[in-house]
Amino acid sequence: MGTLVGYRLKDSVATITMDDGKVNAISIQLLTELGAALDRAAADSAVVLLEGREGVFSAGFDLRVLAAGGDGALAMVRGGFELAARLLSFPTPVVAACTGHAVAMGAFLLLSADYRVGAAGPYRLVANEVAMGITMPYAAIEIVRQRLTPACFTRAVLLAETFSPDDAVAAGFLDRVVEPARVSEAARETAEALTALDLKAHAASKARARRQTLEAIRSGIAKELGTGATWPPA
Repeated sequence: MGTLVGYRLKDSVATITMDDGKVNAISIQLLTELGAALDRAAADSAVVLLEGREGVFSAGFDLRVLAAGGDGALAMVRGGFELAARLLSFPTPVVAACTGHAVAMGAFLLLSADYRVGAAGPYRLVANEVAMGITMPYAAIEIVRQRLTPACFTRAVLLAETFSPDDAVAAGFLDRVVEPARVSEAARETAEALTALDLKAHAASKARARRQTLEAIRSGIAKELGTGATWPPA
């Protein structure tokens, strides 16, 4: 459906594939195409399967845009966290196939899915903002808080610790790890199983369970990335 994002609907599962041919850098274009794909999945009332390309789910924001700063960087960062909030509140289940590395905003999108299947191997799952000299955004802190164990939350947010796929299950980054050749298949099997849920009950329960988290994320976006904000933050 776009040059960076594919969409395929089969058996009430909408597979949304990110593939920029490189590291799936999160740019304004990628965010726009992901938003359009989610619009289509919502119209189709489909369970979402979000996956990356072989070896990488996403390496995070486009660093060239981020380094340039200004309005372009601000719009990109705000769009990334707004997308994460949308995933966390999406009315149907969201399954992520973590096909490899998930770094920074890529990790935050992964943590916004309801169920995460990861590929085994020498892959990194890391929120590396502090290591890069960036104060962890308010919205990112809340996204990480709602999935990781308390000890691993501290290690991820304050110490920028890198987790392997196996360690990521215990930490809360992932729910399950399989061989790389099976990650898309295993994630699809999970997504297909979730089509049996009562989707109305799922949506209502998700809204209740994540109300406080979503309020905190949206408050963080408004505080740090809203009207009058600058990037990098003053």
